[in-house]
Amino acid sequence: MRLPTIIGHRGARASAPENTLAGIAEAARQGARWVEFDVKLTRDRVPILMHDDTLAATAGIDRKVAETDLADLADLDTLPMFLRRYPVAGRSFVVRRGAAPVSIATLEQALRLALELGLGVNIELKPCPGRDVETASIALGIARLVWPGFRPPPLVSSFSIPGLAAARRVAPDWPRGLLLARIGGDWRAQAERLGAATINVDAAQLTHRRVETLRAAQRPVLAWTVNGPARARLLLRWGVASVFTDRPGLLIRALV
Repeated sequence: MRLPTIIGHRGARASAPENTLAGIAEAARQGARWVEFDVKLTRDRVPILMHDDTLAATAGIDRKVAETDLADLADLDTLPMFLRRYPVAGRSFVVRRGAAPVSIATLEQALRLALELGLGVNIELKPCPGRDVETASIALGIARLVWPGFRPPPLVSSFSIPGLAAARRVAPDWPRGLLLARIGGDWRAQAERLGAATINVDAAQLTHRRVETLRAAQRPVLAWTVNGPARARLLLRWGVASVFTDRPGLLIRALV
């Protein structure tokens, strides 16, 4: 697996609504070669791009994703909440906005756009409570139908150990990334059991010594979320393989 130095986080989260087709297109416009996005299941078991368990942060609606059918998501607009969070970037986005929609996207739509744009992909399985195995099985079943065999497969990552175990059963030949909420416990044994290809860690936890400890497991270390060039440069010097960023264009101009 060939990893890029810079991976767009939830598309290009600081420049376009997160986990949308517009966000993926924006990351590509800024020069990203890979994007990361989060995947959950709707009530009717359709994998969509979504980070939170509710629609509040994305669409301003206090409703659980797991209790909402895909048809009820079709008309939701993510732009108002993005404009509220990033008013300056939001105005710039509206001015230059292309054809890619800002509505909630399905996994299939996202993968097809990534293929069209020539992007590599990190699918983060973000299951709603109790849906770990179901989310992995359905999402990767669809992804394997969409993603062509001649393209390098997506990296499939998750905090969910049951989800990654299910991913290994459904797509054994696709690389898996173990996400660590904290560096401790039996992470090395978990990585071995899951056949993890990467270790993905919160950049705020990383020191030079911790990077060395993680790299001793003989797996690339990926760090999220890094939005400053100085911090990214330091992490890369320590041996981090890739950084996830909300601002891929900024980091690409500074580092690549």
